Amino acid sequence: MIRGVDHLGIAVRSIAESRVFYEALGLAVEAVEEVPGEGVRVAMIPCGAMRLELLEPTSGESPIARFLERRGPGLHHLCLATDDLGADDARLRAAGYQLLRPEPGRGAGGCWIQFVHPHSAGGVLVELSQPAAGAPGEAREEP
Repeated sequence: MIRGVDHLGIAVRSIAESRVFYEALGLAVEAVEEVPGEGVRVAMIPCGAMRLELLEPTSGESPIARFLERRGPGLHHLCLATDDLGADDARLRAAGYQLLRPEPGRGAGGCWIQFVHPHSAGGVLVELSQPAAGAPGEAREEP
């Protein structure tokens, strides 16, 4: 079940250069991590009840590098938090929505993630994310 907005993904050419703007707003980078499987380095910036995720490509072949080449820096995706990614994945597939992966995989922070193609989501790339504490298909218990 979807629990709310987790983060907004923002494609940037350089985290070091881009974070300066957010820090000028009084926000602070919480963590920077490389996600080799996605070919990106990410910086998470808490912002109220959600986060901003700066996405810097580490490879010219990564999806973020291709996005920057086609569109330039800017909003890349909307991420929704879920407590049961396996069920959400199955429900969307059964309803005929186009997902970008054959099955959920690992993302930043060890979260389980899946992406919904923009053609299936009104032109928006939507990421679904379940915290690392639960595997897809296992409902996460409240702390």
